[in-house]
Formats: sequence, C-alpha cells, structure tokens
Amino acid sequence: PMTAGRVRAMGRVQVHRHDEVADFLAAAGTFLESREAEHNLILGLCTNIARHPDLFADRPPRFLTVTDDGTFVAASIRTPPFNQVLSEMADQHAELLADALADDGDTLPGVLGPTDAARRFVDRWRERIGLTAERGLAERIFRLSAVIPPRSSSGSWRVAGSDDRETLAAWYLAFAEEATPEQAPVEDLDAMVDRWVRRIGRTMYLWEDGDRPASLAGAGGETPNGTRIGPVYTPPELRGRGYASNLVAAVSQAQLDAGRRFCFLFTDLANPTSNKIYQQIGYEPVTDVDQYRIGPA
Repeated sequence: PMTAGRVRAMGRVQVHRHDEVADFLAAAGTFLESREAEHNLILGLCTNIARHPDLFADRPPRFLTVTDDGTFVAASIRTPPFNQVLSEMADQHAELLADALADDGDTLPGVLGPTDAARRFVDRWRERIGLTAERGLAERIFRLSAVIPPRSSSGSWRVAGSDDRETLAAWYLAFAEEATPEQAPVEDLDAMVDRWVRRIGRTMYLWEDGDRPASLAGAGGETPNGTRIGPVYTPPELRGRGYASNLVAAVSQAQLDAGRRFCFLFTDLANPTSNKIYQQIGYEPVTDVDQYRIGPA
C-alpha cells in the first residue's frame, strides 16, 4: 500500500501521500491558492488542522497531491470520518486519484468535489469497489468582496457565548436534519458546541430580536485571504423577516473589517431562497460542487 510519504507512479502521473499538513501545503499550496474560492474548504481545513492538531490526533487527516509530468494538477484531503474532498482537477486525474485510494484499501463514506471531477471519481470508484454512489447534495460556492447592506430588520447581532449552548446545539441539529440529512450525525455534539463557544475553528453569531435568538451564522475555516461563512440557520417560524440576511451581512462585513479580502459560503442549489438572498448582499457565484454518498451495492 502507498503509506504516508510514499509516491505511486501511474505513467507520467504521480499520486503522493503526505504525512503532515505543512508538507501538503508546501507541495500544493500555490496550486490551491491560485483558485482560492474553489478550494476554500480544503484551505480552511488545513488552517484548522495546523492550529489545532490535538483535535485530529485520534483520526489523522489524509493528504494527497497529484503531479502530471512534474506539474501539480490536483489535491485532496480527508478528515475521518468525513468525506473525501477534491480540488479542481481534470477528469483523468479524478479517476487516477480514485484508483490510488482503491488500491490502498481506503474506505470512504462519501466524496465532495467539483461537479465533473466528483462524478468521474465516483464512477471510477463504483467500477473498482462495487459500491453505490448517489448524489446527495448539489451545491454552489459563492465569494463576497464587498457587502451590499440589506433592508434592515429589527434586532441586532452578537457573538454567541456560553449561555447559548442549548440554542447552538438544538439549532445545529435542526440545520443538519434539514440541510444535510444524508450525513452521519455529529459524534460529540457537546464537544463541538464547546469549541464554538471557545472560538476554536469557528465563531458563532446570533441575531436577536427582543432578546430572543432569531438566527444563527458561523465564520471559520480561514484561507490565506478569506474565511468561510456557515452554518446559517433560522427556525422556520422566524423566516421571511430578514434576520438571516442581516446577520450574514453583518458577520461578513466583520470579516472584511478584520482584514480579510473575501468571504466564502456554500449554498444548496435546491434552495432558491438562500441563493437569492446571498446574492442580494453581495455574494457572487463561483462554481458548483456535488456531494456523493457511498454505500453498499
């Protein structure tokens, strides 16, 4: 098997495994940063891994890069137990990456990547492993560089604190059930909420109206020039009042004010409302990505 630090050659193409996030970024950083919006999830994961390695000690992340005739053409990362995340890549490199992982006996719960690359990867995976791979979520990556203020809504925003643990936990579960029902539940919800309260990896914000929490948004996963916004959640009975628009606009502006050039977010293409409101406050579409579930045949 191709252990960490080893190289698998497939003609002029080589698939490299890396031991450490620093080695991975030294190899692929320039490639990833050349399309920072498209790769914001991979770059953000790398930031969190580098800053908080203890969070990943029990299940070490897996890093892969692909070179074609000496040129970096693809990168991929997995933080078990989550999905394999693919960079932008040509179709043939997606297939070769699937071959390398299959040859090494990797077990994947799913894949997230650019539309064409993800499809070619899972098609090859089905051929090699004999498992099913079903598209579970079609998403779009957006990028913002300047906020367009929305129509004001009653209330104000603040950073979530320790007194908000119950709200954060309940709303995250509701968000996950609505937005990503196909994903496995969080293994330790209390630990995740504790990290949020301590601002480890992600800071959570609340919009309040009359001292009542009305909407939730997070920011984290920093890239060289930006950060990712999400999750974003408003309880169904409080929607349509502009809470989420105002909160996301405020949180995004705060990131820009802190010196970041961009904010990124992912939207569900099946939710036209969210896609519309994000564009109204300045988010511009960049590219589409698909998420596949992998399971028994």
